[in-house]
Amino acid sequence: MSELIELTVPEGVRERLDVFLADELEEFSRSQVKGWCKQGLVQVDGRPAKGSMRVSGDEKIEMTVPEAQDLEHITPENIPLEIVAEDDAIIVINKPPGMVVHPGAGVFSGTLVHALAWHFDKLSDHGGELRPGIVHRLDKGTSGLILVAKTNEAHRELQRQWQERTVTKVYQTLVWGVPKEGEGELETQIGRHPRFRQMMAAQVPKGRLSTTRYKVAVAYPEASKVNVHILTGRTHQVRVHMAHLGHPVVGDALYGRNRHKNLLKSFEQMPAYPMLHAALLRFCHPTDGREMTFKLPPPADFLACEKILSKWP
Repeated sequence: MSELIELTVPEGVRERLDVFLADELEEFSRSQVKGWCKQGLVQVDGRPAKGSMRVSGDEKIEMTVPEAQDLEHITPENIPLEIVAEDDAIIVINKPPGMVVHPGAGVFSGTLVHALAWHFDKLSDHGGELRPGIVHRLDKGTSGLILVAKTNEAHRELQRQWQERTVTKVYQTLVWGVPKEGEGELETQIGRHPRFRQMMAAQVPKGRLSTTRYKVAVAYPEASKVNVHILTGRTHQVRVHMAHLGHPVVGDALYGRNRHKNLLKSFEQMPAYPMLHAALLRFCHPTDGREMTFKLPPPADFLACEKILSKWP
């Protein structure tokens, strides 16, 4: 059956309706939201709204999420998965770097969703036919902990925790240079880059308030390992904020292009993706409410890169 989601746009938000909803509701893609707008399933202040509509704060949004189609639209693929934990309501996966989470943008196979469809008969369909069980996202190059819901009830409760920002997400990353302050907090307006649409930018007048705390764990001659706690969940938030600080993530060809090129010139077999790992995830179990904390060390590529940087130049 369909589900009604009700939201109020926070004060200060200045962006397209479809962008706002896709950022606010991590389990839905922007293309899904645009489609629902075209179908008249999204209303703003009681009136049907286009995805291109600009919201400016305090609008009341009602979005009807249609019932998902059967999972037969996803062809299961026998892709190995590292399952960290599993019960009747949730699955915690260690996502490898390089794996896309769900189909989209020209990616039609080899995703986490295709692997989940092979390994599990029961997954939530709350997020739509192309995102069964997917509660939140990790970038393709990001490794580490990702949470999957088996039931719609669990999915809705976990979604509530994400929206209310009660979930703790801590990343480990390797960045160029050593931040002058050993620890600190960044709070900026993150939004779409005004010129390069594939990028986000840290200081966009109509962007969304984003908060990141960081602490240097280990300092090397030309780089450092940093623990990053994100208090909000914006697209590319860690990568954008660390680049804004002047210390882009090692291996990030989008936000640290020049340093990335220099690294590839110096080392022939360096990974071609950002050294970013979802190391800690803390949330309340959607069924019984008990606090759950999961921790994972970074993968082999991350450790190999760190070893190289510890001795370079």
